[in-house]
Parts: sequence; C-alpha cells; structure tokens
Amino acid sequence: MSRIPTPVSIEASPTASQSLLHAVKTQLGSVPNLFRLVSNSPAALEGYLSMSGALAKGSLPAATRERIALAVAEINGCNYCLAAHTYLAKNLAKLDDGEISANRDGGSLDASADAAVRFAAKVTRLRGHASDADVQSVRAAGYSDAQIVEIVQHVALNTWTNYINEVGKTEIDFPVVAVREAA
Repeated sequence: MSRIPTPVSIEASPTASQSLLHAVKTQLGSVPNLFRLVSNSPAALEGYLSMSGALAKGSLPAATRERIALAVAEINGCNYCLAAHTYLAKNLAKLDDGEISANRDGGSLDASADAAVRFAAKVTRLRGHASDADVQSVRAAGYSDAQIVEIVQHVALNTWTNYINEVGKTEIDFPVVAVREAA
C-alpha cells in the first residue's frame, strides 16, 4: 500500500494536474501509478513531465535511455522503476532479456551503449563524483559533451523517480520485477 495516497483516477487528482494526466493518458494509453502519485503536487508533475519531454528530444537513443533507467533502478533498489523500465525496454525499445540483464548489472552487450550505461552507473553509485578518467572513458567511446550532460540528466531524473517511488511505496502496476540486490 502506498504511503502517499495515489488518486484512483484523473478526476480524483488535483484540478491543476488533470490536464497533464490527460496528456499522459493520450501518450501512453493509460496513467501509471507513478504519474497519479506525483499528481498530488501539480508543480512536481509538471516538472517531471517537462524534464522527461525535453530529454526525449535529446541525442541519446531511446534504447540507451531505457538501459540507463534499468541500471539506475537496480543500483537504487527501486522495484517500481525496475518493473516499469523492464516493461518499456522489452515492449518499446525491443531489448532482449540478455541485454536487460546486462543493463541491470550496469553495462550493455552493445559496445557503444556499454560506455554510456557504465558511466551512468558510476555517476549513480558515486553520487555524481565521477573521475576525470570516467569522463574521458565515455568521451573516448564517442559520446559528445552534450550526450555526457544528457546521461547525467537521465541519471538525475531516474534517481528522482526511484526516490519518489520508494518514499511513496508506489503500488507496482507493471509486471513485477524484483531488484536483485540494492547497491
């Protein structure tokens, strides 16, 4: 059971959140519990959706963004996000089970994506205190400075969703996937 009440419908959400939730429903076909929980604060919901939308326009491929989300969820021990991003990785990004497992381990079977996911995992574990060598390594793998900034921003956004779901104990509304071991 959630520690923070999750409105049962769009109509039960704060009025200022309802148009944002309708937009989520239009885009996703439903309104997952995370969005309805966050809708308790229209400002937080707007901020989350704005950042997500902006990052979707970035230069990192959708599959790499999902890989990063899986690594961050595993490291932060967030079952909700791990379930959600496993579902998205399989059904939208078309990643297979081997790739998803590698992502959860903080890497990738794809050489290019591996550098981004390893860097994201390091940033997560070190709470942003990456070394010069860490930055040089992801840059040497072909990532631009803009993409490095985007990787860090994805870590931050996913860490926030991990934290809000853990604080709120959001009820999982995706096929359940349990964290292997919180780091």
